[in-house]
Amino acid sequence: MSAKVAAQKFSFPFSSAARLSQEELSQKGCIQVKALSLQDLQQSPSLSSAGSVRHDAPGARLRPDPSQSGMKLSVDGEDQRPATKRQLSSESAARTITVVKKSAVRTEAEEPKPPKPKTHPGQRAAPEKRRRRKDLFASSEVFHRIDSHAIRTGAELKEKCVYDVKAIVQKITKGARNELEKLRAIWVWLCHNIAYDVKGYLGQAERLTAPEEVIAAGCGVCCGYSNLCTEMCREVGIECQEVPGHSKGIGYRQGQSLRNVKSDHLWNAVLLGGQWFLLDACWGAGRVDMEHESFVKRFDDFYFLTDPEEFIYTHFPDEEQWQLLEAPIPLEEFEKRVFKTSAFFNMGLRLIHPPHAHVLTDDGEANVALGYPRPITFTHEITQHQDLLHSGSLEQKDSTSSSCGLLTVSPRSMKLQILPPASGVYDVKVFARPESATTPLTWVCSFTVECPTPRATEEIPENPFLSWGLQPVAGSLGVTGSSQGSKVAEVEDAVFDLVLKTSRPLMALCELVHPTLDQATAKRCLATQIQPDALTCHVLCPLRGFYRLSVFVRDYEKTDVKFQNVANFLLHCKGKTLGPDELFPPNLGSACGPGTRTSEAGLSKFSHTAAVVSTQQGKCNITFHNQRDLELHSVLSRAEDKMAATPLSRHLFCTYTDSKVTVSASLPDAGVFRLGLYARLSPGGDFDPMCDFVLRNSCERPGPPFPCVYSAWGRGCVLFEPRVGLLEPRTWVRFRVRVPGAQRVSVIGETKTDLKMNKSRVWEADVFSGLQPLKLATAAGGAGDMAVLLVFDVKGEEVRHE
Repeated sequence: MSAKVAAQKFSFPFSSAARLSQEELSQKGCIQVKALSLQDLQQSPSLSSAGSVRHDAPGARLRPDPSQSGMKLSVDGEDQRPATKRQLSSESAARTITVVKKSAVRTEAEEPKPPKPKTHPGQRAAPEKRRRRKDLFASSEVFHRIDSHAIRTGAELKEKCVYDVKAIVQKITKGARNELEKLRAIWVWLCHNIAYDVKGYLGQAERLTAPEEVIAAGCGVCCGYSNLCTEMCREVGIECQEVPGHSKGIGYRQGQSLRNVKSDHLWNAVLLGGQWFLLDACWGAGRVDMEHESFVKRFDDFYFLTDPEEFIYTHFPDEEQWQLLEAPIPLEEFEKRVFKTSAFFNMGLRLIHPPHAHVLTDDGEANVALGYPRPITFTHEITQHQDLLHSGSLEQKDSTSSSCGLLTVSPRSMKLQILPPASGVYDVKVFARPESATTPLTWVCSFTVECPTPRATEEIPENPFLSWGLQPVAGSLGVTGSSQGSKVAEVEDAVFDLVLKTSRPLMALCELVHPTLDQATAKRCLATQIQPDALTCHVLCPLRGFYRLSVFVRDYEKTDVKFQNVANFLLHCKGKTLGPDELFPPNLGSACGPGTRTSEAGLSKFSHTAAVVSTQQGKCNITFHNQRDLELHSVLSRAEDKMAATPLSRHLFCTYTDSKVTVSASLPDAGVFRLGLYARLSPGGDFDPMCDFVLRNSCERPGPPFPCVYSAWGRGCVLFEPRVGLLEPRTWVRFRVRVPGAQRVSVIGETKTDLKMNKSRVWEADVFSGLQPLKLATAAGGAGDMAVLLVFDVKGEEVRHE
């Protein structure tokens, strides 16, 4: 298609367009007639009933068609002045018309009709408030019977090759009880039986305008729809007028001036109950895919009796009265208005900002805000400016690749922050769908953003999950609130904590994305705590710039259900960052800190309720209660490139008395460690992970290891002294220990030293260390074998006990 063809403006709602020359539009045998005002049409019964306007394309004159039974008029294009300057003139009544075919003119005798009171556009038949579409019918569901009959009957008539207007109208309106139902049947039949004539519009075939020709071919351009609608309404006695004007359809260029440009579209106005209403069967039938030069059927009920306040966003009549507005708008306002599709109004969306379609950035930024009455899912598309408004897809998948737009949602509004990466003009399309819908998101409105000077910004990671902040589906997924709003979170000291409130127990997974951060390192930047009523995500930032933090959830007990995205947050780190040694240890579990899992296992009353525990002394004690007397196991680990002088297992010591458990840690050096807690939930079963703690130690002094623990060291055993597992050689060491049920407790080294039990049932004695490891052993009987409880190493002769 040539550039000349592609640039032509035309009035179909969707796609690009073609330019037709004046020569292509001319037809032999057509007689030109001067333009008639709407007042002329209404004052002349013969004209209002027989006149049918043809208005196919820019610059086309309305011409009579001798092949059609009705009289056709040709309008002089020079009389189509801008609506703001056009006035109804008394001279219009003196203008003449030429009848093309006398036999086509219906006389009063052939079809007598009772005289109707003439109501001018915008004139109220009564002082009461103007009725709206919802006042005529609550929803289109009330027309189910009428619609089904019209569609079914239309298919039958088409199969029988019935092309007579009167015969078709009689059949499709059979059973209609009033004018509204008759009109509905006609409009639905038009939308389902007449396709847009793309070849005729492109000049590849002769354009059909006569009603019978349009019906036989099953296609026509905009005037084919409007002419046929007028003819069919006449058959049932409904006052119907064709309304010429401008539309924001095919070929429309956002921001273009329509002044001194001939109008390009025709639609209809009908008189119901003394009041005029608007409708457009051309836009209601579907859309044109100019990329493939084809028509796509897409029934759009919005354009049936559309409220004037909504119709005016896309249709601007030549005659001001046909706006049907109490306060008509000038052409300049129509040009500036934001383009809104039918989906915008069907979803109940409300434009908050900006007031007009063309937006100039302020400090490199522009903002779009929409309100809505019920949960809506949004996405957007930002591209380099294209000349035509209707280009690209009408629908959008559940993702967006635009990294220069930040879309955030709240319970009742959406905000899109636009940060163009370079100077220029950009097209912005907003897509939406009801939260509960599973269909693709639909185009709802468009803007043009002009950016003279872009803001110097860092690269923003792409967000494939539509919007920032909590997703509209968050509530239904169990997330009721967030500690972070939808705005960018400025991260201080390279640490960020996110808390999501939940209405029921959930499982959560988190994802952190930075433009230059590898996946393995990103995993070491996250620690997630899962509690019955909250989800907490601890985030570390090793790099400056923007991060995307995404959270996915599912119900805690529904292990077969997939995780769903519930929130996405944009984090900005522009100050301090953390080195590799300061990140979380690798292999952290999905549940850090006490939470839902530990509660279910009967572990409670934790001394540390957070997942991250910091110490400046290199030591800490974590206590909790083991109500079900589960067999427990703990593990200490860190990054593999860090090796301690003694095994890390020697830096943990567990004490279990009654139902209370104390896990003591003595860390070998500064750094970040993982303390994993496990429990055997069934006899003979495996140890299941309960939770992980992150131990962050800032003490540079090495912490001494604990003694090596053997299986005989069990519940009720308590080590008071010495609390270290590495003793000084050749020195006296005080031993104090409680061993329930013991008859004898001894320390065995180079010599054997028996401990004595005091009044507090604590075994104690001073023991000389010597140079060999010391074994703390116990016996239940006086002469029985002794079981080793603990082994203490001696410096210089250390034996590493695993």
